[in-house]
Amino acid sequence: MKNIKLFDPVIDEREIKKVVKTLKSGFWASGAGGGQVHEFETKFKTFIHSKSCVAVNSGTAALHLAASLCNIKGKEVILPSLSFVSTAHAIMYNGGKPVFVDVDPHTLCIDPEEIKKKISKKTKCIIPVHFGGIPADIKRIQKLSKSNVMIIEDAAHACGSQYNGKKIGSHGDFVCFSFHPVKNLAMPTGGLISINNHNHKKMADDLKSKRWCGISNRKYTDYDVDKIGWNFYMNEFSAAIGLAQLEKIQKMNNKRKSIAKIYEKELNTFRKIPFTKTCVYHLYWICVKDRKFFRKKLLEKGIETGTHYRPIHQMSFYKKSIKLPITEKIAKQIVTIPIHPNLTENNIDKIIVNVNRFAS
Repeated sequence: MKNIKLFDPVIDEREIKKVVKTLKSGFWASGAGGGQVHEFETKFKTFIHSKSCVAVNSGTAALHLAASLCNIKGKEVILPSLSFVSTAHAIMYNGGKPVFVDVDPHTLCIDPEEIKKKISKKTKCIIPVHFGGIPADIKRIQKLSKSNVMIIEDAAHACGSQYNGKKIGSHGDFVCFSFHPVKNLAMPTGGLISINNHNHKKMADDLKSKRWCGISNRKYTDYDVDKIGWNFYMNEFSAAIGLAQLEKIQKMNNKRKSIAKIYEKELNTFRKIPFTKTCVYHLYWICVKDRKFFRKKLLEKGIETGTHYRPIHQMSFYKKSIKLPITEKIAKQIVTIPIHPNLTENNIDKIIVNVNRFAS
């Protein structure tokens, strides 16, 4: 019997046909970002109601490039420690100083009250993470940030989530998405920066140059390089799969929400991700008292689980002598369980029975 996977991308004939067509076309990639990459940017921009979108090859690259526009060198950037390490790496790539703060115990998103304690004249940027797909309190964070403090939203978990009636990606100056194979909208590798700043066109052009080694003013085979850049552009295969995924993202997200609603009603754990219609549930997290025992028992029953995440401030590279009591407590108890659209009713029932049996 196969294990119930923690993550499992939804693939059908649409992805297969688009990949085969791309393979046969001979046009597999272009740093200039034409073809299906441009088509994906255009359609994703419509999906989230953004002003400009720039596709890249990972969520990490998206955060890196967004931070490159915020002039953070030598400045402080406030972020949660409960996140994937790329959130902090993006700051370091650009010469900034990460300032870790605690999370809200209910949502596990960054706590605005903790931002308030740490924001100072040295603060140049704030990076809220929409943890699990639940939107951070953007309005309160925007009120805390001053005119010279930029906000970069880490929306790696939040493709399709909504805040105040609008999709994540349409609010802040920069919103960064990941399209890793485990994400709600899955590609072999991919990411995107949504830009809503008043200067979005110029910024998008700048990022399109930076994602292709700083190349600009290209005319046929001639071009100039007027800035540092990276090899961050998206390839045509990822864009092709992304276009197929985009056709069904709403349906896939609705399935995740329906499973989350069942879990909300049926799971008897002392703490779990809250149910809200605005969340697309990239992750479904619960807290258990004996995580090692719980994960061992679920794996014996053929159910994969995860831990999201080990706090960044406890990693060797970022080791800080700070105390983040909520983050540190949650990190010892948190377990993520399957919630992807490929789950059957029998899978869901099996997960519920075994979580309730072994979580106490």
